[in-house]
Amino acid sequence: MTRAQRLLVGAGGAVVLAALIVAPISLGRYGLYVLSQWTVMTIAAIGLNLTLGYAGQVSLAQGAFVGIGAYAAAILTSHGYPLALAIVVALALSFVVGWLLGYPALRVQHHYLAFVTLAFSTLAFLVFRNEEWLTGGIYGISGVPRPTLFGFSTNKPLPFYYVCLSGLAIVTLAFWGLVRSPWGRAFLALRENPLRAASLGVDTRRYTLMAFAIGSALGGFAGALYAPLTQFIDPTPFTLALSLNLLMMVIIGGSGFFFGPFVGAMIAVLLPEWLRFADRYYLIFYAVLVMLLLIYSPSGVLGILDRYLRSRNARAASAMRASAQAGLSDEAVR
Repeated sequence: MTRAQRLLVGAGGAVVLAALIVAPISLGRYGLYVLSQWTVMTIAAIGLNLTLGYAGQVSLAQGAFVGIGAYAAAILTSHGYPLALAIVVALALSFVVGWLLGYPALRVQHHYLAFVTLAFSTLAFLVFRNEEWLTGGIYGISGVPRPTLFGFSTNKPLPFYYVCLSGLAIVTLAFWGLVRSPWGRAFLALRENPLRAASLGVDTRRYTLMAFAIGSALGGFAGALYAPLTQFIDPTPFTLALSLNLLMMVIIGGSGFFFGPFVGAMIAVLLPEWLRFADRYYLIFYAVLVMLLLIYSPSGVLGILDRYLRSRNARAASAMRASAQAGLSDEAVR
């Protein structure tokens, strides 16, 4: 990425951030809920993007980790513990479970690994539904409190939206630092060619486990914010459908692109709301749009932009070479 492109991305990011801070002030309760849900799902999708897009490990268990984080937050905050402690517990618990789930990835790959994570997702749902002594079973946990920060209550939708947005900002900065670090380059090497990465001294075993663990921890963090957002937790949201929805967000936005989860979550969470003018047909329109997008660009929305930038740079380079060759020809004639 050139300096001009980096400046353009930075300016665009500043404008989007300003819009996310200012624009929601005029939204109603439901609009704030949908926007808060976008921030939470983006965090979970960022974690899956690390596991899938950067490390190349297929996972259908991200929804289960969102559920683990949500139940951890709901149980702890309902017993009087602060949300900050609940987030730490959700992160740690999801990290440990994700690390353990990463061990099958050391032996199986691709669709075999997808089946392993699918089995874990099913197991987690059964625990959420049947262990009533812990999770409340099908009755769930109601009245999940929202935190009070620095003496200010976040019970109303707008203050808690800013809590969710702050969480997304922290995760974004941490993820930006991670992918630009040697760890990020090791994850990319693991995705492109594990054998070559191992021959170059990359500890593929450790980085595979870390990809699962960190991605799962971000899913737990998203769940810890989801619980006080909805203020009611039951097993229904944490079925395989959530994992598939998060997978769709990563693929539609652009797997392996830094901003892919942001765009993908916007399409998956916000686009159906914008299409509600179509009444009962809005889901049909949404499905058709998604299918056409993936047919046209399997690398997602940002893949289209990436191809355009590569094509433009290639044309610019060709024009410069042609100009240089013309100049050399003129000098030779003289």
